[in-house]
Amino acid sequence: MTSQETTRIALLSFPGIRAFDVSVITEVWGVDRTDRGVPEFDLRRVAAERTPVPMRGGLTLTPDRTFGWLADADLLVVPGLDDHLTPAPAQVLDALRRAHTRGTPIAALCGGAFTLAQAGLLDGRRAITHWNLAHLLRAHHPLVTVVPDALFIEDDNIWTSAGTAAGIDLCLHLVRTAHGAEAAAAIARSMVTAPFRTGTQAQFIEQPTPRADRDADTLAYVREYALRHLDEPLTVNDLASRAGMSPRSFARHFSATTGTTPQRWLITQRLAAARKLLERTDHPIPEVARRAGFGSEVTMRQHFAAHLATSPRNYRAAFRQPQTQPAGSSPMAR
Repeated sequence: MTSQETTRIALLSFPGIRAFDVSVITEVWGVDRTDRGVPEFDLRRVAAERTPVPMRGGLTLTPDRTFGWLADADLLVVPGLDDHLTPAPAQVLDALRRAHTRGTPIAALCGGAFTLAQAGLLDGRRAITHWNLAHLLRAHHPLVTVVPDALFIEDDNIWTSAGTAAGIDLCLHLVRTAHGAEAAAAIARSMVTAPFRTGTQAQFIEQPTPRADRDADTLAYVREYALRHLDEPLTVNDLASRAGMSPRSFARHFSATTGTTPQRWLITQRLAAARKLLERTDHPIPEVARRAGFGSEVTMRQHFAAHLATSPRNYRAAFRQPQTQPAGSSPMAR
């Protein structure tokens, strides 16, 4: 999906789709926020016919385009289902296959992965769904490699997400990838949600409450400290010492609390800081690397390539904002 003047988003509509997912897609791409610097989106409800589509709870969705419009869509988003094992209409599955053949990115929220699997689009590919549905996806679609603990993943231009709130995460990530962190952050602020979450859905699987709440409080303090000092050469040992734990114990508690390792969390935060600096400031690339805590341009470039499939210079060229970051006391401003 590429950045352009108006991005055309297709919401795939057919009987049985979840109203919550429809609402998420509509909230992210169907609200005009151009006055807040968000690009213009053209969201269309696309179905085989323009007759009302029934949903649970007596709700209906009225399509405004038929499947012919998909040829011009920049992104096709598939809501989850109320009944994950109900066969999707043949016209829906054919439309999905044609869209993928054209190279249109496809994103499925939660149980929408079952629809993609019915179309054969997930055969031999990695996919994710709600943790409580993973066993069903494996059992009914054995050619799919079901990833157990991601919030969302991509394989061959096909995105799938974990349950419910992870659909919001995926939608914001797609905005961030196509239009930059500021556009995603503006949408997230209006939705009163986090621009991005770290970790995996393993942290949301039903399990006993952690033993000591004080451990979680301590780790929250350490994460807050790290965010204020990202420009410093922090190590996992440094953070463990600040938490009053051994490195091994710190890593174990950190992973249990956040669903990711301290090192991965640090890299994610440094990437977020670097992206914001590249978008908002004119700092030279080596200075951005220093302020984001990467230490060197080479290290930052390696992480951009590994995690974002681009370089810092190309990212700035694509997502540079006209305003600059104001001075302040945070590491971002130093």
